[in-house]
Amino acid sequence: MEQLLKLLSEICPGIDFEKETALIDDGLLESLDIVTIVGEIMDEFDVELNVDDLLPENFNSAQAIMDLINSRRS
Repeated sequence: MEQLLKLLSEICPGIDFEKETALIDDGLLESLDIVTIVGEIMDEFDVELNVDDLLPENFNSAQAIMDLINSRRS
């Protein structure tokens, strides 16, 4: 999780990813941010994400993103 939090903070500084649970719903992340995050996750965590993974609930919190990464690792 630390690795993910560091990555997210580098992409979108100023957002408290440890506390926020409505990143998409509250408009804290924009579509371009998501595209950047997905690319970085795929490189950093060596997982494949596809269009079906690009659901708001998968990106509303750091924990949701980590759960998505873990689901693609197995």
